[in-house]
Amino acid sequence: MLASLFSVEMWERFSFYGMQGILLYYMYFSATQGGLEIDKALAASLVGAYGGGVYLSTILGAWLADRLFGSERVLFGSAIMIMAGHIGLALIPGIPGLITGLVLVGIGSGGLKANATALVGSLYREKDERRDAGFSIFYMGINTGGLIGPLVTGWLQESQGFHWGFGAAAIGMAIGLGIYAMGRGKLPAEAHRVPNPLPANQRTRYGLIFAAIVVVIALLLGTGAVNANNLAMSMAYAAIGASVLYFVLIYSSKKVTTLERGRVTAFIPLYIASAAFWALFQQQFTFIAVYSEEKLDRNLFGWEMPAAWVQSINPVFIIVFAGVMAALWTRLGRKQPGSALKFSIGLFVMGLAFLAFIPLAGGGKTPLLALIGILFLFTLAELFLSPIGLSVTTKLAPQAFHTQMVALFFLSVSLGTTLAGILSGLYNPDDELPYFIGVGGTAMILAVGLAAASPAIKKLMGGVR
Repeated sequence: MLASLFSVEMWERFSFYGMQGILLYYMYFSATQGGLEIDKALAASLVGAYGGGVYLSTILGAWLADRLFGSERVLFGSAIMIMAGHIGLALIPGIPGLITGLVLVGIGSGGLKANATALVGSLYREKDERRDAGFSIFYMGINTGGLIGPLVTGWLQESQGFHWGFGAAAIGMAIGLGIYAMGRGKLPAEAHRVPNPLPANQRTRYGLIFAAIVVVIALLLGTGAVNANNLAMSMAYAAIGASVLYFVLIYSSKKVTTLERGRVTAFIPLYIASAAFWALFQQQFTFIAVYSEEKLDRNLFGWEMPAAWVQSINPVFIIVFAGVMAALWTRLGRKQPGSALKFSIGLFVMGLAFLAFIPLAGGGKTPLLALIGILFLFTLAELFLSPIGLSVTTKLAPQAFHTQMVALFFLSVSLGTTLAGILSGLYNPDDELPYFIGVGGTAMILAVGLAAASPAIKKLMGGVR
């Protein structure tokens, strides 16, 4: 059962990270290089906004799963949409292809991510000590795809062109979809269950609400109120607004018990820490992508490595160390640190990674080995926070909001990813120190605060670790 979910997530990540590994370059490279010649700073903010939109769309996928179709069916339909989006990027030239592909991939990825995570959570009981280990193994599948994807698309982009790279992403998603289709029947009955079915007499009402949302979005885009220049900030406001609304809905629901409300309260500081973490970590696709293309010495024995291959360094470390961390959590059992403390360690190390850029500031090329060391810190931080975040969210989720609580975690990723695009615009290559100190130092201060609050958070969790 875990193997089937491992497979679809691995191939989805192959396609997603393969596409994202070359996306920023496709947007700002010149036409003679096969790009769209979008301003570099604007392109970085748009990549951040797109990434934020992917995680923001988990709301829709989670709601459809919890109220209408169940997680398994939403996951399958989302995978088909992702494949169609990559085909659009591969075959439709210019801005129309970019918009078509990113919209389909973004919405589809949001639907797949929330529901794949929820389905993994359904394989374990609430207090099963194997739970964190299972999520770490699942996370290794994510990063196997994340490793291979940029290697394939980066090589194809440089040797054949961008659209060949996007085509490889489409083929990868097709493979994942086929493997998953063969294993769908092995999932437990809970995977097909609708946790909180929408009554038939309310479906028209919700249909009108969704139609109104679509009309409002169309008007905002059509009138220019939301445009390329303010899209990232608009996406950040949308993530914050959606998160607040979700918390209010969960707190006010009569289906949520007092114990469950306490657990939701415990989740709030974890949500904030997660958003701060992803605001730094997701700069791999904005600041570090540009840094790798312009400032990194990529010469290996007379051959220049494609810049997109830098995106595969972090997944290599994940593959090597995810199993080690899973074994560690299993071996420690009840003695392992609580989730809040793991979050604080992850955020602290993430801040430290940005401070590690300080000795490299100034002129000259950055040695590849130095960036590899920094990305190792990225990986260590990620292993303390990301798979643990997925796991603790499913444990803290009220029964009636199981998948939608997972969507809340991904909303924190949405907010952080969008901020990664916005923050990257503050980086000044002629005066690097303020950026590294400000970003890294803020993360470390937040981490210390979370560690100090961890005993109080543990009490609110009501027995969940």
